[in-house]
Amino acid sequence: MHLVTCKEFLQELNDFLDEGLDPKLRQELERHVNECPNCWVLCNTTEKTLKVFKGMEPQKVPPAVEARLMAALEKKMRAKGCATVKKADA
Repeated sequence: MHLVTCKEFLQELNDFLDEGLDPKLRQELERHVNECPNCWVLCNTTEKTLKVFKGMEPQKVPPAVEARLMAALEKKMRAKGCATVKKADA
């Protein structure tokens, strides 16, 4: 029997919450999350957060926030020697 580590659990958390896992792996992850208080809290909080966001309507990013974000991304990309960021058409 393979004992799942916290790191392995975190790597599979997205699929675990989406229920898109092999049944055997799911069982191992469920065993871990039920025995590990830290992973249980993380999983529970993430699951609740996803439920809140899934119930919300999408909102447009305010133009001032978008401009600041794009400027920060361009600065970061220049620092890494990458091409400039192009604004996405909405």
